[in-house]
Amino acid sequence: MKPTVLSPAMPAVGPAEEHSRWVGQLDLSGTRQGGLVLQASDGFDRARLLVTSGHTPLGFVEVAVTGGSVSSDDLTSALSEAGLSAPGHQQPGAAAGPVSVVLCTRDRPGPLRDALRSLLAVTHPAFEVVVVDNAPTTPATREVVAALSDERARVVTEPRPGLARARNRGLIEARHDVVAFTDDDVVVDQAWLQGLLQGFGRSDRVACVCGMVPSGELRTFTQAYFDQRVTWARSCTPRVYDIADPPADAPLFPFQVGRYGTGANFALRREVAFALGGFDEALGVGSPTRGGEDIDMFVRVLLAGHQLAYEPAAIVWHRHRADMEALREQIAGYGVGLGAWIAKLLVDHRTAPMVLARAVGGLAHARRMTRVELAQRSTDTAPEHLAARELVSALTGPYHYLRARRTGARKAPLLSAQSRDAADGMAAAPGSAE
Repeated sequence: MKPTVLSPAMPAVGPAEEHSRWVGQLDLSGTRQGGLVLQASDGFDRARLLVTSGHTPLGFVEVAVTGGSVSSDDLTSALSEAGLSAPGHQQPGAAAGPVSVVLCTRDRPGPLRDALRSLLAVTHPAFEVVVVDNAPTTPATREVVAALSDERARVVTEPRPGLARARNRGLIEARHDVVAFTDDDVVVDQAWLQGLLQGFGRSDRVACVCGMVPSGELRTFTQAYFDQRVTWARSCTPRVYDIADPPADAPLFPFQVGRYGTGANFALRREVAFALGGFDEALGVGSPTRGGEDIDMFVRVLLAGHQLAYEPAAIVWHRHRADMEALREQIAGYGVGLGAWIAKLLVDHRTAPMVLARAVGGLAHARRMTRVELAQRSTDTAPEHLAARELVSALTGPYHYLRARRTGARKAPLLSAQSRDAADGMAAAPGSAE
């Protein structure tokens, strides 16, 4: 029997270490007569597979790897134990229409090149890629896009630093009603856009769709640690969230944002995004608060009466920070961003009572989120240190939020009629890219 050959989810970077897993995707709808041969699997003795049927994610399995292969018996046993098989029902049809993809970046040509190559391989028939070069210090981003020689991709510059400002620039430049956002440290699935549109197809009230962001690389201890922390990396169950129908299993709703998704993989109705004023400039990487602009938008969509869909069929593979120092900085940034966002909620008379009513449950939830069950090297106390670092950073969030406001950061910069008129003019002008 001929084995199935699988490629890794992301291009290999560096050798495998302790806790490492080869990561890839197995489609049960394809022919599978024998075991698996895993490409670029030197140094791995375990593999994590996202099991799908066509473009429908079913779940994850972990299997032993011997000599770069997975035996048929081991694979069959793992699938059976996880209860995974091809579904007998059809998924809802995806909404039709073109999509604008906004990718914000700053001086990271290597990861950007991989991300763009995957984006331009997406199978959706009509899309554009707007690369927002945020406060660049080199021409590297433009050089990467120019080298691809693909008319679907163009570069625009947002000279003011901050991810929220970059995302707003992408909204202004976008030419289509559905605007999808991703980052420069990802590889997107070929059916990514169909998955996002499938989310919009679940209800005519869906204004935001978040996709699944599984770990695309698990080579180091720090990547394995972060993988265990996040919930948006592994859920294969579609959900539609509505402020008028709070889910019984989410007591912190609508503030239990880890259930929705993350900024590396979501899409908005452009009209709704403008009606909400765009992304808050006081939040996000590159601002004093270092994060939070994505979760802020998700909750604002819900509070405005729209629905938010979590659609696991929209898959974006993410490369987590590979070394401990980079992870410490990321966790600190998450903490500051979270604390800043909570401060924003508390100074708003509409959301403050909702937050205070969930305060006790929120503290318990935060404590659970920072307790990661992961076998460690005997000398490594990183999880405890990281949890403390995140908490201390969160306590500084309100200060940094106030600092951002004092520098002139606007809550809803796209609300003005002038901004909307300018955006509509840019969207209509094929030559609007710089």
